[in-house]
Amino acid sequence: MGNAQSYVTASLSACSVYLLYVYIYRAHEALKTNVLQSDKLPSFLYLYGKYLSRALTRREGHLCAAAEEREVIYTVLNCRLQTAPLRSFCSAAGYGWDYPDTEYRDVPLCFPEFLCCRLLLMLFTDGGFRLSPAGLVRVRQSLKTLQPIDELKKGPFTLQVRVLGYRRTGAGVEVDVRASATSRSGCPVWESVLTLLSENKLRKHGGRFPDEGGEGQADEPAPEDAKRVELRVPRTAGLRCAWSFSDFSPQRLLAVPARFFGFRTQTALSLWMLSVCLAEVEKHKGVEVITAPVSVTVHFQEPLSAPGEVTIRFWETTQSAGESSSSSSSSRGLGFHMQQRGRSVSHLVGRISRSSLT
Repeated sequence: MGNAQSYVTASLSACSVYLLYVYIYRAHEALKTNVLQSDKLPSFLYLYGKYLSRALTRREGHLCAAAEEREVIYTVLNCRLQTAPLRSFCSAAGYGWDYPDTEYRDVPLCFPEFLCCRLLLMLFTDGGFRLSPAGLVRVRQSLKTLQPIDELKKGPFTLQVRVLGYRRTGAGVEVDVRASATSRSGCPVWESVLTLLSENKLRKHGGRFPDEGGEGQADEPAPEDAKRVELRVPRTAGLRCAWSFSDFSPQRLLAVPARFFGFRTQTALSLWMLSVCLAEVEKHKGVEVITAPVSVTVHFQEPLSAPGEVTIRFWETTQSAGESSSSSSSSRGLGFHMQQRGRSVSHLVGRISRSSLT
């Protein structure tokens, strides 16, 4: 009996040492460099530990002194596109589970950001990141494709995330983060700049997302002939976001079980809202509208609660005078927004732009 207990104790100790090595020491060693191989990324468990540590020691809405004065950037080499996560993403974002098999369909515009989820968590928990990782809210985003995203299917590609800069606003502190994907030949394929707000909840201001310095975007009214699509946001939207979009932040995970206790929590992910809008645009306007080269600009406004019902509208637009630096070129595109059904509350306002060849 004593020998059996000793064996069990020794086995548990060995497992503990192994897990400690796998999830902590190896992850710690990997993050000593900002260039990693795709199969050498630190585990989510280790990154969650760093996340909680940063969240407990830093105040939201305040620009902290960096532990290390250096550029915050992470690059992952030899990434490969896998079918299973792509199917899961397409199913959750409204494209359909069989979307990757559909002829003439490019990889969805937002999918490369899904691939950058772990990199973004690495960046937010880095010693040089000057904000608390808790409570970051997406307020603006601009993404563009220089080549079809399907280029990433042709071989190993590179992902990179980088902090561009910080600025104080009436609501707190904003940070710009750039994520990018580069093909195996070294050519840029996709790029997205996220503007995240660390809100200072103790500060009095006129709105959650104030228009500072003309950077905001007015809620452009849709014309009478705008295409209108009604969608229902399911009660399971939070769970689908957490699983299919790899958004496993503590706020997102805690919001899921809260639904079972009657709390109407804001669970719809900003990335999910944008992806659904782009999926509906493609369904009704054709894939050529979002075929590279294309750029998308979005301003996120009121959070979206689940369950609920939303209305997506989109319409053709032309670039107003003075917006283009070249008078000889014109721009055509689509405006779109998502509103709460039956109300004037907007969740996001965006525009898809394509440069005219004539």
